[in-house]
Amino acid sequence: MGDVIREHARLIMLRDLAEQPDGRWNSEALREDLELRWAINRPRAFVHDELRYLEMVGAVTLAESGSVLIGSITQKGLDHVERRIRIEGVKRPSPEA
Repeated sequence: MGDVIREHARLIMLRDLAEQPDGRWNSEALREDLELRWAINRPRAFVHDELRYLEMVGAVTLAESGSVLIGSITQKGLDHVERRIRIEGVKRPSPEA
């Protein structure tokens, strides 16, 4: 079950980043969105781990600002959200998404 939640959370984070005008959002805002909109109640460390995974696979770039990570979606991350490619370890978006 843990892998399913991680893969879903990674997709949600990519979608959240894609929705931002500049393609960037901070880890605390992502954590709050996971909790409030999606009932995935995890600590900031979970979000940091998943952002680092997304960075490792080339879906985001990260910058640090104190204890917060700033994620920026890459073209590869956007291609996954828009179903042009498949990134291993990230839930595939549904066709209507």
